[in-house]
Amino acid sequence: MATITLKGSPIQTNGQLPSVGSVAPDFHLVDKDLNDVKLAAYKGKKKLLNIVPSLDTSVCATSTKKFNDYAKGRDDLVILIISADLPFAQGRFCKAEGVSNVVTLSMMRSRNFAKDYGVLIQDGPLAGITARAVVVMDEDNRVMYTELVPEIAQEPNYERALAAL
Repeated sequence: MATITLKGSPIQTNGQLPSVGSVAPDFHLVDKDLNDVKLAAYKGKKKLLNIVPSLDTSVCATSTKKFNDYAKGRDDLVILIISADLPFAQGRFCKAEGVSNVVTLSMMRSRNFAKDYGVLIQDGPLAGITARAVVVMDEDNRVMYTELVPEIAQEPNYERALAAL
């Protein structure tokens, strides 16, 4: 378990992020077309997972837009925005905000991703969705960088995450 805060109040996650140097756990998430997607779909590319509670919050929206700007013209990597939002809501967000350089993925069919990556919130008002985190992987899914953001209302450390790429 890890302890983070939500506006200063402590809450617990179910575990720890994958360790740097380890191979990232596989996942089964849902894309914008309601297809099941596994980590293998992004084989051969560097990956940045921007794990957010919901795109319907200002901090999640901001981090998604910042990573979207970074991804522009970068064919060597994929930035995955992972949340509990339904793919329809993710699509509306991307259209409204002009976000087109990232891939949104939903946990709508299972919370196993959140459990396997150690980011499932266990208690408090956000129990059942993810903490805010970033995981960077190389082309072979080896974890190069992780950050569990200590306060959900805070943005991740963009500089460190992007430097890991």
